[in-house]
Amino acid sequence: MFVAGNLLSALATMLDMLLSLYMWIIIIRALISWVNPDPYNPLVQFLYKATEPVLGRVRSWLPMGRIGIDLSPLIVLFTIIFVQKALVSTLHEVAMRMH
Repeated sequence: MFVAGNLLSALATMLDMLLSLYMWIIIIRALISWVNPDPYNPLVQFLYKATEPVLGRVRSWLPMGRIGIDLSPLIVLFTIIFVQKALVSTLHEVAMRMH
């Protein structure tokens, strides 16, 4: 049973790392949006391609109205933090109990 616990622990660690990496990608995308980035820059293109599917979905749910501020990166960051604290922590706990 300890093998399954180790695999679950490794899965939780990898999920945590991937979520942290995506969180930083979202933060960099939000910071870059404050300036006028070159749309032909490969880094800017990567950031937009990596984040727009998620941010676009969140934007479609949010009533932007007359605010003029894109809150979708903030919502995505809060969601990532929630998943890290709830799901990843739970996976680690289950893995520890399997040892």
